[in-house]
This record gives sequence, C-alpha cells and structure tokens, in this order.
Amino acid sequence: MTTVKQQKAPALLVIIAFATVYIVWGSTYFFIGMAVHGFPAMLMGALRYTIAGLLMLGWCAYRGDKILVKRDIINSAVSGMLMLFAATGMVIWVEQTLPSAMVAITVSASPIWFVVLDRPNWRVNFKSKSTIIGLIVGFAGVVLLFGEQVAKALADKHHTTTFLGVALLILGPIVWSAGSLYSKHNANSGPARLNTAWQMIIAGLAFIPAGMLHHEFDGFSLTQVPASSWMAIAYLVIFGSIGAFSAYIWLLQVRPATQVSTHSYVNPVIAVLLGVSFAGEQVSVLQVVGLVIILISVLLINLVKYRKVTSEKKVVPMPGLKTAELLVKAC
Repeated sequence: MTTVKQQKAPALLVIIAFATVYIVWGSTYFFIGMAVHGFPAMLMGALRYTIAGLLMLGWCAYRGDKILVKRDIINSAVSGMLMLFAATGMVIWVEQTLPSAMVAITVSASPIWFVVLDRPNWRVNFKSKSTIIGLIVGFAGVVLLFGEQVAKALADKHHTTTFLGVALLILGPIVWSAGSLYSKHNANSGPARLNTAWQMIIAGLAFIPAGMLHHEFDGFSLTQVPASSWMAIAYLVIFGSIGAFSAYIWLLQVRPATQVSTHSYVNPVIAVLLGVSFAGEQVSVLQVVGLVIILISVLLINLVKYRKVTSEKKVVPMPGLKTAELLVKAC
C-alpha cells in the first residue's frame, strides 16, 4: 500500500464537503426506506450507482479527463467493490429484515475501524488521547441514541435472523473502512470525480448479477413502482451518490481518515431529526442525551486539528526576524 501525501484544500470547501456528507448521508436512511418499497434491494443498488456513475463519467469526459487509465480503473474497482457493493450492499440487504435503528448503531462503529486499520497513521492516531476518547464517547452516544429500539428489536425477532443480520452489520463497517483507506492511500492519476465515477459504475454493475442470484427480476415490473420510490431513487442518485459520495472521496484526499469518518456519528443524528419531522417518530430524553454526546465526540476527535490550526495562526513570522537573529549572533 502506497502512502499518499495529504493534499491541502481551502477551508470553505472542506466545510461545505463535510456538511454535504453529514446532512445528505444522514437523510439517505429515510430515502432508502422509500425506495425499497418499490424496488428490490439489489436492483435498487444497481440503478442508483450505475446511473450516478455514468452521469459522473460523462461529466469527466466533458471536462477532458483521461477516463480509460487501466491502473486508475483497477484502484477504483477495488475501493468501489469494498465500499459500495460489499459494505453498502450488506446494509441494504439487512434493512429488509432488521430495523434501521440496529443498522445505524452498528454502522456507527466505522470510525473505530478507521483507527485500527489505518496502519500508516497508527503513531498519530493512537498518540492522540482526545481522538481515542472521542471515538469511545461517540460510540457510547450512538448506543444511547438507539439502545431502546435495538433492545425491542432483539426481543421481537427470531434469533437466527437477528444474529445473521448483526454479523453482516459488524462486517460491513470493517469492509467500508478498508475500502475507504485503500482509496485514500492508493491515489489515482485523475481527479477525485473520475475515481468516484468508476467506483459507482463498477459497484452498480456488480449489483445486477447479485439481484439475479436472488431472483429479484422475476415478476418485477417498472410500471408497478410508485412515484415515491422513483423520487427516492432520483434523490439517492443526485444527492446521495453524485453529491455526498463525491464529497466523501475528495475529503479522504485532503483530510485525515479519522476525521472524515466522523460522518458515522453525525448521520444518525440527521436520520433521527428527519424521522421526527416527517415520519412522526418520537425521541426520548435518553436519545437526546445520545445526540449531545455524539456532537461532543466529533469535537474531541478533531480537537488536535483545532489546536494545531490555532497554534499556527498565533505564530506569525515577523519581517526581518531572521536578519535580526543573525545580527544578535554576530554581536
């Protein structure tokens, strides 16, 4: 694995990208639920990523990018299969039998796996006490946020189905983190948008045979899909894939992976807010406490970066300082 030097980016663009990943990916729980009411799970993944990828690839061709670079396509294929097909596919499949609350609590473990699997940055990550504490506190906050629903789900579901689903959801964040780190440390020669396009196209095409194996095309008709499911697919393609996933891949190039992974803690917050506002769900006092703890964890994880930026701003080199030092030494 080749370690790539982290690129610099304007602070405003970084803030916009984080806001996009935090808010839009938090809303995808809601829209995936709408989409699966009309589309089989694997077919939904195929439509979402293939359409989004082809649109992105068309844009890249228009911008004059070299879209047929063999090495870049292979790197995109590896990370795309891990993140979008394997990890996201597990989530889509499990959400057919398990509630989104259980999905959210297990997916939120991604930042922990980022720290564990990011070997080139072990020295930095494990040296920072605030990062480790933030990861632990954040996961505890998610447990509080969804603990009540998970307890009820475990009481109501059959043990075999539940354990199989939980096993897949435990594996999912590991695979997602591995794919993200592979994408970060194996940079393509082209821009991030091209990497994103090939990742989505390859993952989308992989969903097609997966759907065939599960007989999802048997008896399925596009004319029977409700308008709400079509709108959900459109939202997932434009905002969830083209917008948020592109922002995520770009952030991996310009920010530490541990910092980027904090979306796993903020996305459930957005999901709960949407559920309360549009689905009539209720939030308990325990869940409110969980929301606050999650936000505190994000601050802790980024505390070292905040301190570094602040210290750099305070140390401003004065004109002629080097000359003055030389004069003092000469005396």
